[in-house]
Amino acid sequence: QEQLVESGGGLVQAGGSLRLSCAASGRTFSWSSMGWFRQVPGKEREFVAAISWRGGSTDYADSVKGRFTISRDNAKNTVYLQMNTLKPEDTAVYYCAQARALGTVRGARDYDYWGQGTQVTVSS
Repeated sequence: QEQLVESGGGLVQAGGSLRLSCAASGRTFSWSSMGWFRQVPGKEREFVAAISWRGGSTDYADSVKGRFTISRDNAKNTVYLQMNTLKPEDTAVYYCAQARALGTVRGARDYDYWGQGTQVTVSS
């Protein structure tokens, strides 16, 4: 059973940066693509970014392209989300997830394992 634990969320002013981390405890991390999603109350969970199993391919939502960077370190079983030039509309609970695929996927249904989430709040 894979377990994912996010960290790095917090309160930041608009224009600032945060780096989220997601540590995986299972054995299949290195053979799985990973993704970040976010959710605000009353709305569906939204795709943010994904990275393929070796890190060679990445995919981003249009709303974060050019500001966020997803990366992974398979030796550490960890995936990261570097968030720059943050905006108030980036405020959400951010979740990392592990997919049952090698390549990047955007659909939440393609992800088997989820972390508990970390709150990111961007003040204006």
